[in-house]
Amino acid sequence: MSFDYSLDYRAIDMRRHPELYRVGKGEQGVLLVEPYKSEILPYWRFKTPEIARNSSETIYQLFLAYKAAGDFVGMDMARKFLQMGYTRARRYANHRSGQKYEGPVPADQKGRSGAHGRDELPRTEDPVKAESARIFYDKYRIARDDEDYKRLKKAHQERYG
Repeated sequence: MSFDYSLDYRAIDMRRHPELYRVGKGEQGVLLVEPYKSEILPYWRFKTPEIARNSSETIYQLFLAYKAAGDFVGMDMARKFLQMGYTRARRYANHRSGQKYEGPVPADQKGRSGAHGRDELPRTEDPVKAESARIFYDKYRIARDDEDYKRLKKAHQERYG
């Protein structure tokens, strides 16, 4: 089942109501779901490889703490932050400004991802951000491939959709 954007995530504690949580695709909901967003976001940084290494390790330790507590939603949110560290660092590695497409998103497409008819800006490789992306990707893969995570994800989806 896809991520439910209709819920008021500021008012819902997903630790107390995991039945409302949907995994969705990729990073969906990473900046919405509380209390996890507030617990993880302060550690999410990728400006340099050293910062990325510290950030990804801290977030991975949160993943392990959620795992020890049997908290699938926390595990999934930590996994999403690791994935987002990779994708955002990779975006800046490819596009120094962080802007991937030419011009603003058309008004009728706000809040949606993709090019929407816009041209992609030229790529420029930033090796520092590329290394930060690699660091996050390595931790993301460890979390994504964790056997307990996969088992809990399957159980959560079977139980709640």
